[in-house]
Amino acid sequence: MTTADARARLADIIYRRSFGRGEITLASGVKSDYYFDMKPSMLHPEGAATIAHMLLEKVAASGATHVGGLELGAVPITGSVVAVSVADGKPVSGFVVRKQAKGHGARKLVEGLARGESLAGKKVAILEDVTTTGGSAAQAIEVCREAGAEVALVVSIVDREEGAAEFFAGLGVPFDSLFKAMEFRSRKD
Repeated sequence: MTTADARARLADIIYRRSFGRGEITLASGVKSDYYFDMKPSMLHPEGAATIAHMLLEKVAASGATHVGGLELGAVPITGSVVAVSVADGKPVSGFVVRKQAKGHGARKLVEGLARGESLAGKKVAILEDVTTTGGSAAQAIEVCREAGAEVALVVSIVDREEGAAEFFAGLGVPFDSLFKAMEFRSRKD
């Protein structure tokens, strides 16, 4: 399957499984008449694999050696990207940033790293399912930078085109996405 064919097939999966119309309040607090619930696409066998391969291409181009992001949206895609990275010959390690440290155990904000391992000196890519203003990824960026990582890229499955690109530019972090929201909003089928 060509890259264009895979992208078209993934767009169809997202449209049918994850795109909806109806009034909703987004995580940013903004009201919208459409939404993306990406979990049904991220946890679909073909959807997960295709998303992972497409994200991995962008991650590999950034030079990142680690991928991750803020819980919960980044968890399934991080696992998928890490899994396909070996098969694609572009291995990357994964991590998850908690919204707040656990109240027990090691009380870590960053999960998935081996004991004694850290993000210090690592080049990381932050993964997102849907990006609106960039606020969720900003939390992950801050934690990664505080841990000593260089954030090489934020990449999202869908960019709602509501200010994230400009926001990340202001932080000095490149931003990319697999799709723009308009690609789904303009569909008539």
